Amino acid sequence: MQVQSMNPAFPAVTAVDGASIRNLPVNLFGSVMGLSGLALAWRVAHDNLGAPALVGEAIGAFALGVFVLISLGYVAKLAKHPRAVHAEFHHPVAGNFFGTIAISLLLLSAVVAPYSEFGGRVIWTIGLVATFVLGYVVVSRLLKGQVDASHAVPAWLIPGVATLDIAVTGGHMPMPWASELNLLAAAVGGVLALVLFALIVNRLVHQSPLAPLMTPSLMILVAPFAVGFLAYVNIAGGIDRFAALLFYFALFMFAVIAPKVFRRSVTFSSAWWAISFPMAALVNAALKYAEFRDTVPLVILAAVLLGVLSVALAVLTVRTVQIAFNGKLLT
Repeated sequence: MQVQSMNPAFPAVTAVDGASIRNLPVNLFGSVMGLSGLALAWRVAHDNLGAPALVGEAIGAFALGVFVLISLGYVAKLAKHPRAVHAEFHHPVAGNFFGTIAISLLLLSAVVAPYSEFGGRVIWTIGLVATFVLGYVVVSRLLKGQVDASHAVPAWLIPGVATLDIAVTGGHMPMPWASELNLLAAAVGGVLALVLFALIVNRLVHQSPLAPLMTPSLMILVAPFAVGFLAYVNIAGGIDRFAALLFYFALFMFAVIAPKVFRRSVTFSSAWWAISFPMAALVNAALKYAEFRDTVPLVILAAVLLGVLSVALAVLTVRTVQIAFNGKLLT
């Protein structure tokens, strides 16, 4: 028997009644993004604040393990239920979540690089190719016209943010062609993020609110500016006033969105992982900006945000493990 999926990222994709690998949501790769971002944030905190190095490395190893586990599950889904994967990829909302795979690869390249420079390069290159291909496909779909305005949800930003992440993670790649591709990625990602952000805000202002289960995805609205800060700083080689403007707007958006997202009334599902990477990007930006300004309030702010992110991802991890064991993750 087939029923409508309860996964908020897949509002029109059918699912098999009962636990099945067919129902494994692609948005679960968002957990890898968040955990990788948290690992990188703890590395920055180690360098800037003297935090224990072991914390970031342990989280990074865990993120890599989670990626392998989810990847094996999704490969099994592709082998057994190729039509389900095809439906997800071509869905106007769900298709954007395939960008979480590309971003995961880009972030994991930074996690792996200190242990294997070659491995980091290979993973980054694969992520780069996947990101550009996905970005091309998504923009091509939009330019076909007659796109339902109600589909302009925060998930639309994922492919654009994915392109920005090329510049975030590729700033120190030694290949001679890397610098030009970083510029290309920043150009594509920056413009895409701004255009899609405007379309999404227009939809949120003028149409009905998002479904309650999609509420956590509002946090994605923070990502273009936090990730944009990190990408710009890597390309510019330092923090200037434009970078500061990006950071402070990301912080403002977080302050606006957080009360709307963190409510007991929002039912837990894998869609909650949508909060993880935007918050991780903001924390990384806050840590770097605090180091640059070297003022006590900014250092305290960065440390508090790191603590909040760590607690939030610990809770999400525990809750996800719980629904995985009770079978609700695959229903």
